[in-house]
Order: sequence, then C-alpha cells, then structure tokens
Amino acid sequence: MKTLNYYQEQARKFDIYKGNMSITHNVLKLVGESGEIAEKLGKLMRDRDIDDFNSLSDDIKLELVKELGDVLWYIARLSEHLGYTLAQTAQINMDKLQSRKDRGKLKGSGDNR
Repeated sequence: MKTLNYYQEQARKFDIYKGNMSITHNVLKLVGESGEIAEKLGKLMRDRDIDDFNSLSDDIKLELVKELGDVLWYIARLSEHLGYTLAQTAQINMDKLQSRKDRGKLKGSGDNR
C-alpha cells in the first residue's frame, strides 16, 4: 500500500451507496465491524483462555486483521464524506493524542480533555 490517501482513493471504488445513504450505511457498518472484532476477541478469551495477542495463532491474527481492514475501509469513506483525507484524519488523531500526553491527560474522559 502506497499511502493512506491512496488507500482512501481505492476504497471509493467499492462504495455501492451514494449520498446520505452512503454516510448512514458506513456509520452503521463501522460500528458493526468494530463489534465483530470485540466479539471474536471475547470468544477467544472465553473458549481458549487467551488474554494477549502473543498467544494467538497466525490464522487467528489474520482473521482479526481482516476485520480491522473492514473498519479501516469505513473510516476512509467517512473521512472523505467529512471532507478529510485519511492521512489528515490520522494526523489530527496523532496531534490530539500528543496534546493529551503533553498535558498529562491520556487518562480520563471527555473528548477535549
């Protein structure tokens, strides 16, 4: 993969919905795909007594990465709908986290802490 923005441009090809339907669909699917990752990890913890990524097989890791890829696709599409590139979205997040770290606010709650 060349860059985050290249990924975003390519991801556009696979969006079958247009306009507001696309936005709504992408938000709902983002939540769903995130839930799939949580569900898979929960089942691994329950059924295999796995509590860290180091003990996962390569096959299981690949399945989780596939789900993460789905999450990334929806984030890329939603970023574009908001008028941002995926690289800008990533940079904004890094800036926010750095600011929190600099101010000793990594822990806690609230969007603008």
